[in-house]
Amino acid sequence: MTLTRSICVFLLFPVLAIAQPGEQLSRTWVADNGDGTYRNPVLHADYSDPDAVRVGSDYYMTSSSFEDAPGLPILHSKDLVNWRLVGHALPRLQPETHFSVPRHGAGVWAPSLRYRNGEFYLYYPDPDFGIYLLKAKKAEGPWSAPTLVVAGNGLIDPCPLWDDDGKAYLVHAYAGSRAGIKSVLAVKRLSADGTKALDEGVLVYDGHDTDPTIEGPKFYKRNGWYYIFAPAGGVPTGWQLVLRARNPYGPYERKVVMDQGRSPVNGPHQGAWVTTPKGEDWFLHFQDKEAYGRVVHLQPMRWVNDWPVIGADADGDGKGEPVLRYRKPDGLRGARVTPPESDEFNGSRIGLQWQWMANPKATWAFADPGKGVLRLFSAPLPDSARNLWELPNVLLQKFPAETFVATTKMTFRPNPKINERAGLTVMGLSYAAIALKSEKGVLSLVHLACTDADKGRPEKETVLATALPATVFLRVTVDTGARCRFAWSTDGARFTDVPEVFVATPGRWKGAKVGLFCVRDTSTNDAGSVEADWFRLEGANNGTGNKEQGTRK
Repeated sequence: MTLTRSICVFLLFPVLAIAQPGEQLSRTWVADNGDGTYRNPVLHADYSDPDAVRVGSDYYMTSSSFEDAPGLPILHSKDLVNWRLVGHALPRLQPETHFSVPRHGAGVWAPSLRYRNGEFYLYYPDPDFGIYLLKAKKAEGPWSAPTLVVAGNGLIDPCPLWDDDGKAYLVHAYAGSRAGIKSVLAVKRLSADGTKALDEGVLVYDGHDTDPTIEGPKFYKRNGWYYIFAPAGGVPTGWQLVLRARNPYGPYERKVVMDQGRSPVNGPHQGAWVTTPKGEDWFLHFQDKEAYGRVVHLQPMRWVNDWPVIGADADGDGKGEPVLRYRKPDGLRGARVTPPESDEFNGSRIGLQWQWMANPKATWAFADPGKGVLRLFSAPLPDSARNLWELPNVLLQKFPAETFVATTKMTFRPNPKINERAGLTVMGLSYAAIALKSEKGVLSLVHLACTDADKGRPEKETVLATALPATVFLRVTVDTGARCRFAWSTDGARFTDVPEVFVATPGRWKGAKVGLFCVRDTSTNDAGSVEADWFRLEGANNGTGNKEQGTRK
């Protein structure tokens, strides 16, 4: 069957809410070693370009989310190691109509999160529209609608600073793909309430000679010094730079305060400086792991001669390198928690881990808490869509670890008069999937593969089995190197592997993701549906992967 017209994918659009009671610790990656130490990354998932802030004894983090909806994830921690996903600040991307179809690599770029006068301020850039501000009394929400602080193409990576005299400033970078310039940082004056830029800005640093691709700046003040923490050198290979000056407009001195060194952590940079109540300093940053996305590390930080030193500095030259295992922050106590991964679909709301590839429609899916399933109906897709990459209603979540197993149980109820498919996919610039296919009521199982899907290439479809029952178990096992092997079962115990191994690829500016879909190839007033019973993630070698794990009802 050739994908031409419409698709249904699940799930219900997530609402802002604290993670549901009964949440489970990850079965794929836990950073807290349980002995007073932690291992990096503290989040082995694609929370790229992280920024964080402390409010009392609580820490909050956000990250880039690009075209995914809902956007701007909000995470909470008590100890900087254990993080719980508590909501999203941006339920729908703006402008809504523009983002009704996938805009891969566009949308929400590197945000910044601050807290002042009892409110959270969250600035985010859309490289095609400008810099926006959202505000909230509580990090879990509700958040205000986005306010456009400054319009313009190519304005990215904003961060505010309120000075001691009440004046406000905004540092930002430029995206060469939109602005025609890059590798420079500028500072604008902000209105005192932070809602409007007051001028065109002043160039404060040009990185072309020594720090190419400088971007992602974060603005701080300490001991009379203005500091701009900024990554440079490119996403997979760069270093962490710090600039300092006695005036917000400079002139700025420069110092590299962390790079890869002899560690295996490539390009350690771009993130957030936080200070604990006991006065310890820590730095959260990302590492680019290609198909796994930009994962989050936590580094110790200290000050020497009013310069920060991030990570381990064995030779005392003021430039650190990442640590892989370290003691937890002194005096901070937090339960071992992780962002959600598995979803039993037993309630009226889905897990916060799920995101659509565009702004969702309410008719895409309906929860059925009585049956403990999510029922998905097919919906129209853009006429221009050539493969799954171009469909808005594909539901996905981040890769949670380097190795893991994702299994789902689904019951397909197609319309016997039309052709439909429903299945499990790993999505990136290339993708693969395993799916049930109905050709006017005759079921078969197919494997789908699409290389360079972002370039509009067609799928390759291979028939795996015929004469199947309506209920099947679909699985993908992700191994080291993002090697993905799909499998299927009719009883949840004995799985048959798909012979072809798929190597996952990154998406545009983000890691690969895993999720489910349901598609049809013709218009109808009575689409078929699929019931998703559950979606479970576990470690690839924990010995539980070949069992249905009992009943839930």
